[in-house]
Amino acid sequence: MNTQTAKAVPALPDAQTVTSVQHWTDRLFSFRVTRPASLRFRSGEFVMIGLMGDPHPETGKQKPLLRAYSIASPSWDEELEFYSIKVQDGPLTSRLQHIQPGDEIILRPKPVGTLVHDALLPGKRIWFFATGTGFAPFASLLRDPETYEKFEEVIITHTCRDVAELEYSRKLIDDLLNDEMMQELIGAEQLAKIRYYPTTTREQSPKMGRITTLLEDGTIFRDLGIDGISVGTDRAMVCGSLGLNTDIKVILEGFGLEEGANSDPKHYVVEKAFVG
Repeated sequence: MNTQTAKAVPALPDAQTVTSVQHWTDRLFSFRVTRPASLRFRSGEFVMIGLMGDPHPETGKQKPLLRAYSIASPSWDEELEFYSIKVQDGPLTSRLQHIQPGDEIILRPKPVGTLVHDALLPGKRIWFFATGTGFAPFASLLRDPETYEKFEEVIITHTCRDVAELEYSRKLIDDLLNDEMMQELIGAEQLAKIRYYPTTTREQSPKMGRITTLLEDGTIFRDLGIDGISVGTDRAMVCGSLGLNTDIKVILEGFGLEEGANSDPKHYVVEKAFVG
């Protein structure tokens, strides 16, 4: 794991300067960039970010390579944080993984998304279901005081193949519970509402299995001492692979939950913009 930091001022329109980069594994990294002064967003939303592509062989013109990325930092943060996979032959991430502090990325400041509190009806318990880099929007929501004002209990599940791929979420939760600034901002009693449930599907760890399986066979409920998911008390947000999103939708609707949207708040929401 390595960390780099720097400060600089963006020079181009729609560009923001990279301030820090952290590589978690050979497949995962996070980075922070400057935040446009005019940007307002709700924790859990995403924006389009990217880099300029290669010049066209005939015209010499460059087109931006853009992709939807959840903002991993909370809405109150002075910078923007993103959590990304590395795809060696990916049009964008094959380049993005090499950014360093002082470099610039393109950021289209038009945040949107369904993983926001406005899309859910009031409830007592909120479930955040994430796989891989799908943890990013929940990294934002877990650091937002509104999450703890709205719910009495916050359960975050994070499923990855290997233990090392859980390090980003593990460190974030650890920092949340131990950082004096976060305790002052949110409150130690509020942070005590968090229940972190990491699982792996390939490498041996204290809890193995796909989260869908652990929901279907009731393992997670037994582990957490919960009777189950009830439409009267539970709300959920889901962000992960297409397969996970589809399977958990079926499971949640089996418990009686209905899918909501910004314009029609209900019991659960799924981020459809990208596959994490």
